[in-house]
Amino acid sequence: MNPKRRTRLVAVLFLVAGTAISVSLVLLALNENINMFYPPDAVVSGEAPIGAQIRAGGMVADGSVLRDPNGLDVSFVLTDYAGSEFKVRYSGILPDLFREGQGVIVQGELTDRGHFQASQVLAKHDENYMPPELAELSPGHQKQPNLIDHGR
Repeated sequence: MNPKRRTRLVAVLFLVAGTAISVSLVLLALNENINMFYPPDAVVSGEAPIGAQIRAGGMVADGSVLRDPNGLDVSFVLTDYAGSEFKVRYSGILPDLFREGQGVIVQGELTDRGHFQASQVLAKHDENYMPPELAELSPGHQKQPNLIDHGR
């Protein structure tokens, strides 16, 4: 084989090998950071994996929020109001929008006992929310008084 041709072949092989390794590392990183979302019926039926990082969402059942008086531990029940519900445990400060009857998304892992140990709780805002800038442009909007006087 011609030395010039051999040099080109080696360079192409290194380029292909480097590209393959780079793509493999990117796919591995993406696979480790993926969080699947499961509704309450999938969690209850056993479709959600035990011990893996997942997200689950639903509505906080009325009367289910129990707070530890001596700490930040809280437990509540997530439901879909169709008969599927599961218990969530969380230790930390809950979002301001968290309340009973409110939609939330929890991130964490399902334990072998059927409880969900949340590492993060995200509360959904009202679907009717509109930023003030857009609300002023919408038809039928009544301008709210500005409570802050900027000296204008």
